Amino acid sequence: MAKERIPDWLNSSLWSTTPSVDDRLHRFSLSPTTTTAAAAVSEPIVQPTVTVSPPAAASRPQSTVTSQKYEFRDPIDKNSNNNSNDNDQNANPSGVSPDDISRQAQLLAELSKKVVNFRELRRIASQGIPDGAGIRSTVWKLLLGYLPPDRLQWSSELAKKRSEYKQFKEELLMNPSWVLNVSVASQTEITRKLEKSAVDDHSKSESSGLLSRSQVTQGEHPLSLGESSIWNQFFQDTEIIEQIDRDVKRTHPDMHFFSGDSPLAKSNQDALKDILVVFAKLNPGIRYVQGMNEILAPLFYVFRNDPDEEMAAAAEADSFFCFVELLSGFRDHFCKQLDNSTVGIRSTISRLSQFLKEHDEELWRHLEITTKVNPQFYAFRWITLLLTQEFNFADSLQIWDTLLSDPEGPLETLLRVCCAMLILVRRRLLAGDFTSNLKLLQNYPSSNISHLLYVANKLRSQALN
Repeated sequence: MAKERIPDWLNSSLWSTTPSVDDRLHRFSLSPTTTTAAAAVSEPIVQPTVTVSPPAAASRPQSTVTSQKYEFRDPIDKNSNNNSNDNDQNANPSGVSPDDISRQAQLLAELSKKVVNFRELRRIASQGIPDGAGIRSTVWKLLLGYLPPDRLQWSSELAKKRSEYKQFKEELLMNPSWVLNVSVASQTEITRKLEKSAVDDHSKSESSGLLSRSQVTQGEHPLSLGESSIWNQFFQDTEIIEQIDRDVKRTHPDMHFFSGDSPLAKSNQDALKDILVVFAKLNPGIRYVQGMNEILAPLFYVFRNDPDEEMAAAAEADSFFCFVELLSGFRDHFCKQLDNSTVGIRSTISRLSQFLKEHDEELWRHLEITTKVNPQFYAFRWITLLLTQEFNFADSLQIWDTLLSDPEGPLETLLRVCCAMLILVRRRLLAGDFTSNLKLLQNYPSSNISHLLYVANKLRSQALN
């Protein structure tokens, strides 16, 4: 399943136009003007037969880089989701549950096989991947197609991909001629002009090596705003890079791993920035859209905390290719020109609305007809950021275990999880008005993630039946 190069969609004609930096995350946001007290405590409509304890919260990563092996640790602090209800219901004081131990053993056994059985790997991983031993890092790379099922190919495949990413950085970030988007032919032409100028004007030392105005083409002029202008491209790149830098610095401000002035945080911010800049330059049509940093963050965190030092050191390259693979399934959500198409974000939100209507028509009618809560006001962020802003970081990783394990792709599972989120707070929603419901959904309360995923899986079973 692993690809040997960047997926074809990167060079698709869909991205033939170059959009400006687009703050899409707030286009459908709507803040309520008043607040009302929440109604009764939520009660799910279904109950799990088996309760699976979520991963235990542990100490956050160290703030300095050491030569010791990296330990996989989930942060104590919750993600910045504006939730006022700080709930410790997900804490597991006993450490690792028996179910976690069992799944860890099953995953290790599967990963030790010469050829990994993807069907079995997805089945086990969909229930949650226990922390430790670098299991999540390896499993995610397999689920995203970055690693092939044959373990004998892992070493060569990783070496090839990491070398390819190194070449991308050298060409896109370090070569000034590429920053100005100057092709080899253009460089040759400029050199020829310089040489010709030197020969023609050898008697005038002050003009030696300089181009006259008549020799500077429109595309080479710094004030040219034409699409083919290398300077116009340079200024657009600068704008994108500045936007990426601002967003990266705002990534998970409550986590020392991403935020702060420590050497570790600075190094991680630089890696995130380089990944996003390389991606933007390889995708001149879609470029960078605000929020991509939030999708990249979980991947880099998991790979950077791999206990294998060699794997952790290559986290940047591995994260880039896995980010490309993951985003390929959601690329249309980040293209503004496709918003109103059958593959755009509005179409996906409509699918969520229809999904809720099929499973809970009473709740759907109250939300969209009675209280007129447009699903775009809350579901836009849920879907585009893959729920990274609705739950604390450790819970987001558990949700991603399930999303990435779906053989049909993450989107179908994501919509089921979003529908389950609505159903789990249905009593409060049915008792609320527009303002209280919008506030609740834009600031989703702390939840038992194992139960949420159980409800989402029940919705899938009902759809199949």
